[in-house]
Amino acid sequence: MSTSHKQVYSQLRQLIETPSVSSTDSRWDQGNRAVIDLLASWLNDLGFEVEIQAVTANGDKANLIATLGKGPGGLVLAGHTDTVPFDEGRWKSNPLKLSERDNRLYGLGSTDMKGFFPLAIAAASAFSADSLKQPLILLATADEESSMNGARQLAAAGRPKARAAIIGEPTSLVPVRMHKGIMMEAVRVTGQAGHSSDPALGNSALEGMHAVMGDLIAYRKELGVRYHHEFFNIAVPTLNLGCIHGGDSPNRICGKTELHFDLRMTPGEDNATVRAEIEQRMHVLAQQHHLEIDLRSLITPIEPFEQAADSELVQLAETLTGHSAEAVAFATEAPFLQQLGMETIVMGPGSIDRAHQPDEYLELEQIQPCIALLQQCIRHYCL
Repeated sequence: MSTSHKQVYSQLRQLIETPSVSSTDSRWDQGNRAVIDLLASWLNDLGFEVEIQAVTANGDKANLIATLGKGPGGLVLAGHTDTVPFDEGRWKSNPLKLSERDNRLYGLGSTDMKGFFPLAIAAASAFSADSLKQPLILLATADEESSMNGARQLAAAGRPKARAAIIGEPTSLVPVRMHKGIMMEAVRVTGQAGHSSDPALGNSALEGMHAVMGDLIAYRKELGVRYHHEFFNIAVPTLNLGCIHGGDSPNRICGKTELHFDLRMTPGEDNATVRAEIEQRMHVLAQQHHLEIDLRSLITPIEPFEQAADSELVQLAETLTGHSAEAVAFATEAPFLQQLGMETIVMGPGSIDRAHQPDEYLELEQIQPCIALLQQCIRHYCL
């Protein structure tokens, strides 16, 4: 094992052994500050100017902006430091210990996406501040897997600034220039409970929800006609009716029920317009059925993302990798970095198919090609 690979292994081992789960479930949710402190220490040793930006009031969640070199322009290498929750019983090895077998490195976050940071650091270690004409910035964020509050805070603060940004989410080193947005919404229908023996005593929220679900399915078909994007494997917006809760007894008219759904729009339409249309449809149904129907957001929406095919960064990544840029169904922090005025793509080691799964792993064969690819990008933007 080469010296650089030994360092990658050592750093990834420490990152995986430092839990940083983020979740909308408070029973799982953890801070990421210990991970940020590790990264800050390593980058400080390489001559980076390190800034830690608190995301929560108590500072247990934070972003890291580490800069090598000075001036405008340059390149951002970005990633998130948090992981999803895990079911240890379904893993063949301890998810919080790095283990190597079958030419793979196993551990929680190995591919999504703690594994990116040691590779970005290895790539950066070949350069000194004096050699850079434009800065190299390593960016590490909090809470991508839950609220994306880390990226939202960066966008609100207007930092960092550079010519281009590469987010190292797992794409098997294939450039990604487009992904769908995400909305997660709840529809609550409130009627009037009553004895089931006399329908006139109540107004069924469940029957009202039947109308709501039918209308959402009809709206999904309308979206598929209006928005069709051949660049995606699933070329139309998706709307999934995910879960429903309501009622308490078969002999009572249901007084309240709630549906949660997920909507993923293709680039070309903003979430606010679509949500306003759904809200108007719910208003019409409420009047028709004499029910209260309320729509509320479960998360702050994430906008669809698209980087122009003829942009400098996309064309560079396609040339260096030999792959045409693709579109993916999963969402990333790309819209927030793009808001800061940077050309942005998603491109990193590992496969998204292994993310959020037991026995998550990073292939050893991805390590050196990733380091070499990042160094080529640094040379293009910073030298």
